[in-house]
Amino acid sequence: MRYLVVSDIHANLAAFEAVLAHAAGEFDFIWCLGDMVGYGPDPNECIARLQDFPHLCLAGNHDWAALGRLDIQSFNTDARIAVLWTQQELTPASRAYLESLPTNLVQDSFTLAHASPRQPVWEYVLDPLIAQRNFAYFDTPYCLIGHTHIPVIFRRIVTPSGEGCQTLLPPFGERMPLGEARALVNPGSVGQPRDGDPRASYAILDTETMTWDHRRIPYPVEITQEKMRARGMPVRLIERLAYGR
Repeated sequence: MRYLVVSDIHANLAAFEAVLAHAAGEFDFIWCLGDMVGYGPDPNECIARLQDFPHLCLAGNHDWAALGRLDIQSFNTDARIAVLWTQQELTPASRAYLESLPTNLVQDSFTLAHASPRQPVWEYVLDPLIAQRNFAYFDTPYCLIGHTHIPVIFRRIVTPSGEGCQTLLPPFGERMPLGEARALVNPGSVGQPRDGDPRASYAILDTETMTWDHRRIPYPVEITQEKMRARGMPVRLIERLAYGR
């Protein structure tokens, strides 16, 4: 089976459409790791577009925030404004869809969580120490996560002196064997990358060959930015899309 693995679309329809076009014909099923909404201008359209395909989707922290399940006082000001706007914008159908989403799932050799296996909705796995502590919280060989908006692989290593964690940046456009070591794998963000590269980030997972093909694709950022301006969204959220920060 070939899976299109996406995360953190964040209501950015132009970016999502670019990913779907770039991956067309190369996947059988979509795994979405959460945060369909928040930050961007097209929450209902992105949800509807995902539903055009066989898929499963997880709930992320922004999805929960849009449903009122999280206290958004911990969000920064711009994120709070975007959440409040999204809450008003969601259709009943979109709200019902988000309410149906689980926070984590197990699919054969893969555990799926938005943030981490330890804290599926909120924890940021940004360094090998946090990653290493999370291996105790899932039993499958691999765990797919999002939330940080940064593509990365944390691979568990065992040596005579103890256990550790290796940090790998996935090669772009090359099929990478997942290997026998357990790993936490992040495809990056479709709709708001934060690794200095503004291109939409996603991956193709082939479970027959057990390979991970991480990809970047440019999209018309200005289309999303113009929609955000028209909706009165915060300037910082608009500008950051062009810089991937």
